[in-house]
Amino acid sequence: MAEKVVITQGKYLCSAVKKEQYPEERRKEIVFIGRSNVGKSSLINSLTRVHQLARVSSQPGKTQTINFYEIGAKIDDSPERRDFYLVDLPGYGYAKTGAQRRKIWSKFINEYLLTSEDLQFVCQLIDIRHAPMASDIEMFHWLVEHNLPVLVIATKADKVSRNGVTQGVAQIKKALGIPELDVLPYSSVKNTGREELLQVIGDCLLET
Repeated sequence: MAEKVVITQGKYLCSAVKKEQYPEERRKEIVFIGRSNVGKSSLINSLTRVHQLARVSSQPGKTQTINFYEIGAKIDDSPERRDFYLVDLPGYGYAKTGAQRRKIWSKFINEYLLTSEDLQFVCQLIDIRHAPMASDIEMFHWLVEHNLPVLVIATKADKVSRNGVTQGVAQIKKALGIPELDVLPYSSVKNTGREELLQVIGDCLLET
């Protein structure tokens, strides 16, 4: 079956720690955030199918800037390509990051999230194998309190059984305190959840 949303291009655009460094050309922005080592880079590479678009590191806390990627998408029978920015935020909750640096990161991440006029929704990544940590719960409620739409993505779904996926999703919903919350299981290894995530992005891009 043909994909409804096809990524036609993906390239790194720029990194930023302040507003003046954001891309000059405005586009819709889809944001990715999560704890260090949750699999953000792997998911971005899986989603775009661009090899090593986001650098995968075995060292947690490697992403220290807001990284903008320019992505092109062809949606259904729409004649024109829809370009958007995929925005990768630094991982939160990494213990070896000094308190001062965490404060600096927090400041420019908050500034971006609260001031971007083009932000469409935030994909918050949570490892399906473990109960959400305090930082996951805190980040989720912070996003909700500031009226930022959140899609929770349960990463590393290939590392648990089918029953484990069901249990992991239920555990995330319980910890975040919203039983009816939509949680999307995702495997960057098997691309499970890719089509569903692309559909959400496609619907967003078609909105005027």
